[in-house]
Amino acid sequence: MEIVIASGKGGVGKSTFTGSLISLLKDLKIAAVDADAEAPNLHLVLNVEKWDSERDVISAKSATITDKCINCGVCDNICIYEAIYIENGQHKIKEYLCEGCGACKAVCPVEDAIIIDDTVSGWIRIANTKYGPLVSAELDVGKPNSGKLVTEEKNIAKNWVKEGKAEHIIVDSAAGIGCQVIASLSGANKAILIAEPTPSSLSDLKRVYWLAQHFRIPSYLIINKDGMNPGYRGIEDFAKENDVEIIGRIPYDPSIPKSLANMKPLVEYAPDSPASKEIKRIAQIVRGWLND
Repeated sequence: MEIVIASGKGGVGKSTFTGSLISLLKDLKIAAVDADAEAPNLHLVLNVEKWDSERDVISAKSATITDKCINCGVCDNICIYEAIYIENGQHKIKEYLCEGCGACKAVCPVEDAIIIDDTVSGWIRIANTKYGPLVSAELDVGKPNSGKLVTEEKNIAKNWVKEGKAEHIIVDSAAGIGCQVIASLSGANKAILIAEPTPSSLSDLKRVYWLAQHFRIPSYLIINKDGMNPGYRGIEDFAKENDVEIIGRIPYDPSIPKSLANMKPLVEYAPDSPASKEIKRIAQIVRGWLND
């Protein structure tokens, strides 16, 4: 089974919850996927201090201006990304802004003054943690194709299942509803959506919920930092209107930032804290799904 933890909004506790869930279910041979390629952090929760393997992912292109350039400036005028600048009288490329579209090469009057090459878009990293295998990705600054990185991560996790290294996959999705999140949800069996009791979180929850519905993925809801905004019922009203089951309410807990600082899942750092007790209860529900 493949379960995705998503939210639509950053900072609501996806990675904190995911790390504890994986810790509690490690006996079921879980493959963990950190699908936030722009800001991966699940390895911090799972206490990964050193990666067992790391490789480049080549899925982007970038322009380079060679010494054949006559500094006519035509390329500078055509580049909509403002990736071309002049230094000491020579035209150069800001690689972190270049999208590799090739417009500059198309208008350049000098052959081979500009070349378009494949370039590293990011990295795939693997660690064998005490909780099971973890695959993580990191997108290089300004590079595209975060969705492709996540798809490649998930393919690695699926291969672990085929090889018997894991039996289930838990995906820690990125915030929002962009390419990374679409790649995370694609092919999943269930989605656990996490929200906090605020209008901002509700707005983003709606977007990711309808995205999950587009893929026809059964979705369940967890309210994190429950009680932080007394009297606010927006999340509950949305769940009732759309028949979304609320499977947990995790209270605000000061132990959580301390557990992150110590690079430990909350349920290990503070097993008797209010949040840990609720996460353990939710984990039993998830265990039932995986054993079904």
